[in-house]
Order: sequence, then C-alpha cells, then structure tokens
Amino acid sequence: MISLSLNNLPTPKEEAWKYTNLPKAMPEGLTAASAAQEITITQGGREEILWSGRSGEIHTPHLTVALEDGVDLTLIERYEGQGAYWSNVTTQITLGQGARLHHYRFQEESADAVHTNMAHITLAAGAVYEGFTLSCGAKLSRNEIAVDIQGETARCDLSGIQLLRGRQHGDTTIAMNHHVGNSGSNQFYRSVIADQARGVFQGKVRVERAARKTDARQLSNALLLSSLAEMDTKPELEIYADDVKCSHGATTGQIGEEALFYMQSRGIPEGRARALIIQGFLTEVAGKMTDEAAGEQVAEAIRNWLEEAHASGG
Repeated sequence: MISLSLNNLPTPKEEAWKYTNLPKAMPEGLTAASAAQEITITQGGREEILWSGRSGEIHTPHLTVALEDGVDLTLIERYEGQGAYWSNVTTQITLGQGARLHHYRFQEESADAVHTNMAHITLAAGAVYEGFTLSCGAKLSRNEIAVDIQGETARCDLSGIQLLRGRQHGDTTIAMNHHVGNSGSNQFYRSVIADQARGVFQGKVRVERAARKTDARQLSNALLLSSLAEMDTKPELEIYADDVKCSHGATTGQIGEEALFYMQSRGIPEGRARALIIQGFLTEVAGKMTDEAAGEQVAEAIRNWLEEAHASGG
C-alpha cells in the first residue's frame, strides 16, 4: 500500500484517480502537524477513536489493527475538525484465523477539509471483517480500500453511505481480492447527492484461479436530488476461477414522482415526503450494521443532514 504525500499527489491522469482531482482541492500553505497520530490495537472488546484536524495542518493518522486468532473487536472511528486542513489517513488491518472486526467510520470533517484514507485489510481463514463508512464531511474525500482474502471461509462485508451537497466530492474506491476459494465478500454502497456535488464509486472484485466457490457481490445505488448532481460509477469483475457466484450492479436516479404523489395524497407535505423516501433509501444499508449503537448514530447523522440540506434549500 502506497501512502500519499503532499510532494507526490496522484492526478486524474492516473486511471484509479480519473474522477478525483486531489491536487486541485488541496488547501494552500499546509504544514505538518506537530505531533504524529499513531494508534495500534491488538486486543478485543470495544474501542472508540476521535481524530481531530486543525486549520492549516496536514494530519497523518496511522491506525494499525492486528488481531490474533479468535479475537473479536468493535471499533468506531470519528473524523472531525475546524478550518482547512488535510486528514491523510493510513489504515492497516490484519485478522488472524477466526478473528472478527466490526469497524465503523464516521467521516464528518470540516467543510473546507480534504480527507483521504488508504486502507489495507488482510484476512486469514475464517476471519470476518464488517466495515461501514458514513461520509458526509470534507470538500473532497476519498476512501480507498484494498482487501486480500487469504484464507478459506473468510468473509469481508463493506458498506457505506455518502451524503453530499454543495460542491462536495466523495470517492469510494475498492479492490477486493479473493486469493483462495470458499470465501465471500459483499460491497453495498448508497449515495444521496444534492446541489452540484459529485459522487464516485469504483469497485473491483478479482477472483484468482485457485479461488473456486467464491461468493462475491457488489452494488452501488445513487439518488440525485438536483439536475446538477453527478454520480460516476465503475463496477468491475475480474474472474479467473470456475464455479463462482459473482455479481455487480449500479443504479443512479431521482426520487420518483409517483412515490411523491402517493405520499402527498395522504396528507404528507412534499418536503417531509422527500425526507422519508431518502431515509428509506439509506436505511437498507444502515440496517445491516450489526452494532445497534453505531446504527443509531448513523440514523441520527442522516436526520441531521436532511434537516441541514432542507434548511439550505438542497
């Protein structure tokens, strides 16, 4: 996994970055934060981490999670801050045999910030990784995840919600690599995009020749709330094995007029009807989270975003 640096930023000339112009979004005059931010977790249980950014600084959080065989961990991360800064995150996760990690990320950075996360996840036999990301902050964000499934019966479930408005840009890029058979993965992402915001989903599944009986699924759905909102989707399957179950799908659309009319005919005001439709659209993703408390936090964040979007006319 290659870490990003201010002196060597990728550009849209690179295929994996063709939708996201990181140099253009970068605030001027950034300096390195005075203290390194490094956390290593090796024990099970429940952990919560708050990463905070400050105006004018480059923050480089580095998270390492290394769980031995059979360890079970629930991890909640929050990203927030004030002003214009770059939160440049590196995440390294290794799960031993039968280990389980429930990992929930809340990206709620400042509206003037840039957020990038480069994550590499490795799963041994029987390991289970459940990862969810809520992305509603930062003027530009990119969540890049590379997964290597190296043991049979291992499973990786990735899901997320993007809530974008104004001129925000949110990019989710995933490389799911099945190296052995009898393993499973699922990618399920939904985006709600208002105003002139832009969302990106690039999801790739690669199944090696030895990975027979792989079950890999991928789905991206986007709801556009204005004629100027944009969603770019690039799903990919690269399969070299026989006897596999692999699928991908993507949809982009607007709120249906029939659904709005139906709800308004029953006395629900248009604004409220739109909010209920959006909540229903997103609940299917949030409802798959196995941690009830984290799911409630996501539901609250969705309600707050809808209220703010309505107040701003989005």
